[in-house]
Amino acid sequence: MLTAIITKIFFLIAVIDPLGSVPVYLEATKQLDQKHKKKVAISASFIAFLILLFFIVVGQLILEGMQVTLDAFQISGGVILFLFALTMIFGEGKPESEKHMIKDYKHVTIFPVAIPSIASPGAIMAVVLLTENHLYTIQQQIITTILVLVVVLITMVILLGATFIQKRIGEYGITVISKVMGLILAAYAVQSILSGLKDFFVVLK
Repeated sequence: MLTAIITKIFFLIAVIDPLGSVPVYLEATKQLDQKHKKKVAISASFIAFLILLFFIVVGQLILEGMQVTLDAFQISGGVILFLFALTMIFGEGKPESEKHMIKDYKHVTIFPVAIPSIASPGAIMAVVLLTENHLYTIQQQIITTILVLVVVLITMVILLGATFIQKRIGEYGITVISKVMGLILAAYAVQSILSGLKDFFVVLK
């Protein structure tokens, strides 16, 4: 049980990538004073959690309404996560790509800090995969939701200390860590695809 919880926390940290949000947050709030920077960090984290919670609750209902099988969902979800991981590994990196999205420095809380920096497409797909009704009990889904909240709170704390962290690690160091997170995410994605394919072929037999 404890091992499963630790594994999920590491996976959620990999997919949400709190450190990768630091340069995005600093760029987005560079024109704000310290008080407003703090407000953005707290508000963006809260909004990001609500978005992820929405998909935890509603994502499964949407898939069942579309009559998507568990195998198909595991394979497609794995493919999407794998592609997302590839952009983290081989792309210009989460910090750089998301910094380019900033157009209006007065309204940055929701976009790009909450979405897509914290609640990224990969994070949304991950929480839906981790709360699949056919694989996980209600108790396990509640634990996963709490773990998502914990990781988002960790992200918020990291954003509040973003200036200090970037001075210590540097933007290059953050990019390297983000790419390592991409490798972990890619491994999970491949495992999800293989599990879906295995179950699909067992059903065919």
